[in-house]
Amino acid sequence: MAELADKVAVVGLGAMGARIARRLLDRGYRVIVWNRSVEKAQALEGAGAIRAEDPAHAARLAQVLITMVSDPAALRDVTAGPQGIAAGAGEALTVVEMSTVGPDAVSWLRSALPASAALLDAPVLGSVAEVEAGTLQLFVGGDAACAERLWPLFMSIGNPMRVGGLGSGARAKLVANAALFGVLGALGESLALAQALGLPTDTAFDVLAKTPLGAQAERRRAAIESGEYPQRFALSLARKDTDLIAEAVGRGTHLPVLGAARSWLHAAESAGLGESDYSAVLSLILSGGRG
Repeated sequence: MAELADKVAVVGLGAMGARIARRLLDRGYRVIVWNRSVEKAQALEGAGAIRAEDPAHAARLAQVLITMVSDPAALRDVTAGPQGIAAGAGEALTVVEMSTVGPDAVSWLRSALPASAALLDAPVLGSVAEVEAGTLQLFVGGDAACAERLWPLFMSIGNPMRVGGLGSGARAKLVANAALFGVLGALGESLALAQALGLPTDTAFDVLAKTPLGAQAERRRAAIESGEYPQRFALSLARKDTDLIAEAVGRGTHLPVLGAARSWLHAAESAGLGESDYSAVLSLILSGGRG
């Protein structure tokens, strides 16, 4: 275990943050936790974690502090103010931003933290099954020497990949998610086309098995046929991520395929599917967009 990562705080104990904290506890790290809902922190306290009073307290106790929150607004909430991370951050602290918040939020976080505190961005690709198995993909951006010191910590969580300077992790995560959302939209529209053309469902899946969509078609078939989409990655968060992509590229880059995927996710959330898994967008596409 890396000495500099002996005391690790996790701020944000949703589905991912809580499991990251528990995984680190299981690997012998001294873990400090904080969450707006105290009950989630108390559950980990029972497993050996130290419950911080607020994010500033977590920062004062830790050598490394991981943020795992829902969006840029939540990151600002846990960072700014007298009880925020920045108020408690000393020169020995390294903050690791693991949320999907986009490069602008990472830049803001750098400006909000004391100059003496180190910052890496390392958003993760994968969901609850991957974090429990230790197979998350981490896209690590920031100072190379700092990243190297924390490599054992990252490997305790999953498979780290260094992608460049600060903010590169956030950019890499948006690229990865763009691919996921685009593929899901293409799968849904291909199956909707099969319906419109009168191609039997079994035949449609056999055809798709011969295409680059084959693996996704096989993975999603049971959910499509049952109409059940158990949540691994909330559709509302996927929609948020497409908004972050649109904000990051602005008007200078034309991405019509991703724009279509974003439109489907917005429509699915408006249809009441925000708390379903993001793959529930398939149900909307296959219903002709009628919800």
